[in-house]
Amino acid sequence: MQTKLTQLLNIKYPIIQAPMFLVSNVAMVTEAMNAGIAGCIPALNYRTLEELRAAIKELHANKVEGGSFGFNLIVNKSNVKYKGQLEVLCEEGCDFIITSLGSPEETIKQAHKAGIKVFCDVVDLKFAKKVEGLGADAAIAVNNEAGGHRGNMTPEELTGLLSKELSIPVISAGGVGCKADIDKMLSYGAEGVSVGSPFIASIEAGVTDEYKQACVDYGADDIVMTERISGTPCTVINTPYVQKIGTKQTWLESVLNKNRKLKKWVKMIRFSIGMKATEKAAKKATYKTVWVAGPSIEHTKEILPVKDIVAKLIN
Repeated sequence: MQTKLTQLLNIKYPIIQAPMFLVSNVAMVTEAMNAGIAGCIPALNYRTLEELRAAIKELHANKVEGGSFGFNLIVNKSNVKYKGQLEVLCEEGCDFIITSLGSPEETIKQAHKAGIKVFCDVVDLKFAKKVEGLGADAAIAVNNEAGGHRGNMTPEELTGLLSKELSIPVISAGGVGCKADIDKMLSYGAEGVSVGSPFIASIEAGVTDEYKQACVDYGADDIVMTERISGTPCTVINTPYVQKIGTKQTWLESVLNKNRKLKKWVKMIRFSIGMKATEKAAKKATYKTVWVAGPSIEHTKEILPVKDIVAKLIN
């Protein structure tokens, strides 16, 4: 399974264990590297820059031939820690950075100086062309089967379009839960895949057993879009609590979002509130549970070690 992605990251298989807020951790990424794939953690999973720095050092110590590790950066104004996080990543070093929700220009510039590759989340050709022009090393095509924040185009439409129009590698994100799905994405022109939701139900994931079991018990038909977490549509498991509170933004948020001056601040507040609610759901099971996941949990039948999940994806 050698592709441009395996060459870029010096990994055995063209798979990135996707960065998941509050789910991804050092243990998961270490096992991902041991299994011959790349692993990625959101920088926002660490409350302080010191904790982020310690995680990078630990991953360097755990690194093996055939595996690689990186971090995800939210590069817009909602992430007030962005500049500090970028500085720490460049100082300590990692194999790659995945940028989301904003312009990656500064990240690409600084990361490349430090010898770090930069992959950028994109949902359409316009933004993909822009990040290519800025010097991104690859585009991560976030399709409409991705978990969390997703795009609007199908995997075939988006990956097929970008692979034809871009000169940089395209990594397909969303809709992968088994080897047949990987083969399908590669047939569309992808050089690799980013896989998140199947790893939620891993032994190493730092979330509650209830969250993991929900990924086993629910399937693709139980995934719904909600505006109640970050202000941007996000996929979650349709639990009784999600059904109770609904999936649309409140009337007040709807009104304020139409005001140009207030829109930015409303989104930042909703993002902050939503992230706190997601953290509670990930760390403590209550009746007020909102679990983020994508339709690829359809293939999750039991809670397994990361190495076994990778084995299922490549065999």
